Amino acid sequence: MNDTNTEVFDYNTSRKKLILAEYGRNVQNMVEYICNLPTKEERNKYAQVVIDMMGFLNPHLRDVPDFKHKLWDHLHIISGFQIDVDSPYPVLAKESINVKPERLEYPQSRIRFKHYGHTIEMMIKKAKEVTDSEKKQHMVNSIANFMKMAYVLWNKDHVNDEQIMSDLAELSKGELDLSNVVIQKIDTKQTNNQYSGGSASRSQKSNNNNRNFKQNNNQNGKNRPRNYNNGKKN
Repeated sequence: MNDTNTEVFDYNTSRKKLILAEYGRNVQNMVEYICNLPTKEERNKYAQVVIDMMGFLNPHLRDVPDFKHKLWDHLHIISGFQIDVDSPYPVLAKESINVKPERLEYPQSRIRFKHYGHTIEMMIKKAKEVTDSEKKQHMVNSIANFMKMAYVLWNKDHVNDEQIMSDLAELSKGELDLSNVVIQKIDTKQTNNQYSGGSASRSQKSNNNNRNFKQNNNQNGKNRPRNYNNGKKN
């Protein structure tokens, strides 16, 4: 004999999809209930209650500028833009929630010397356009010294100024006057430490701490009285 009183379980897979899961199913059910109320007065009354509850369930929204506006937008989204209430804010357009961002174009420019980067090429281009000779010479000096610093960071070693001048002449296609360029000396170790987050100095500090720790232990060992009886009473 078949049992006709078979219990039916209510699983989430058989329920309607949660539109905004952060508010839970109870809020969604209440919004659906409000949509079916006969008068706008009742809908406005219960909508305000639900808005207060949504703010209580998501207190982090209070840090968002104009968070009340955000809650009312979420109320319309949960209702599928079917709720008819007097909102204190303009109703969010349904089409605005599914707008796709514009496609970002991937840079296609070829970098001649990658260790200098594309910024150097842009700086050289700008320097070519400068008409003031004094200002132009200052820009060329700055570019050359920046190239030297970038080269040291990339190569971690000394670089000849002639190499920098040669690369700058090639990048500028010989259109910049390099006869008066003054390239400053760079402390290779200091530059590498500065731009590597001071890892070398931290390593040296760690070594010094370890050395001091060992010296203290050795000193304490010398001052500690020895037990020649191995624990035996005299």
